[in-house]
Amino acid sequence: MGTSYLYAILLSAGAGLATTIGSLISLAVKRVSDRFLAFTLGFSAGVMILVAFVEMLNFGIDEIGFLPAHAAFFVGMAIFVLIDFTVPHEYIGEDENDGDLNNKDRKALKKTGLLVAIGIAVHNFPEGLAAFSGALENLNLGIAIAVAIAIHNIPEGLAIAAPVYAATGSRKKAFWWSFLSGVSEPVGAMAGALILSQFFGPAVLGWLLSGVAGLMVAISLDELMPAAKKFGNDKAPVLGVILGMAVMAVSLLFLE
Repeated sequence: MGTSYLYAILLSAGAGLATTIGSLISLAVKRVSDRFLAFTLGFSAGVMILVAFVEMLNFGIDEIGFLPAHAAFFVGMAIFVLIDFTVPHEYIGEDENDGDLNNKDRKALKKTGLLVAIGIAVHNFPEGLAAFSGALENLNLGIAIAVAIAIHNIPEGLAIAAPVYAATGSRKKAFWWSFLSGVSEPVGAMAGALILSQFFGPAVLGWLLSGVAGLMVAISLDELMPAAKKFGNDKAPVLGVILGMAVMAVSLLFLE
C-alpha cells in the first residue's frame, strides 16, 4: 500500500509540474514584443475563462445545483471587486503613454500574473486529488489521468509566466511562480492521502471551484483583457483568447 501511495503522489507531482513546460515556452522568447505580450495575455484570458465555465462552474452545478453554484460564482466575482477596491493599484491602459512598459504597467502586470497563479493553483488542487485517487484504484488509470492533466497544464504555465516575466523582466521569478502553482497538485494528492479524503467531499469542492471560477473570470475581464488591448490594438488579443480557449478545450477532451 505504501508503494501505491508513493506512485500516486509521484504521478500527481509530474502532472502538476507540467506548468513549468508552459513557462519555459513563454521564457524562450528573448524579447517580449508588444504584440507577443498582447497575444499571450489574451491567451491567458482564454485559458482562464474556458476552464472557469466549462470545468469549474460545471462541476459546481453537478455537485451542488444550478442556483448554489451560480451564487458561489458571483460571490467569487464580488470578492475580486472587493479586492480591487481595497488594494490600490493602477490599471494598464489608464494612462495615455505609448505601449512601453512603465512602472505602473509593470506593477499591474505583476499583480495580474500573481492572481492568475493563485487561481490556477486552486484549480490544480483537485486535479492532484483526481490523479492520486485514480492511481490508487488502478496504476494505468492514474497514468492516463496524469498525462491528460499534464497536457492540460502546459498552457496554464504559459498563462502564469507571460505577465510575470513581462512585469519583472526576471525569467527566474516567472518560472518559480509557474512552478509553485503546479506544486498545488502534489499537495492536493498528499492532502487527500492524509486528511481531506475524510472531510473534503464533492459538495465542498463544488462550492470552492464555483467561487474560484467567478474570481478567474473577473480577473480575465478586468485585468488580462484590458492589458492585452493596451499592448495590441490589432487582432492579437482576440486571436490569443481564441487559441487559449481552443488549446484548453482540446486538453480537457483528454480528461473525459
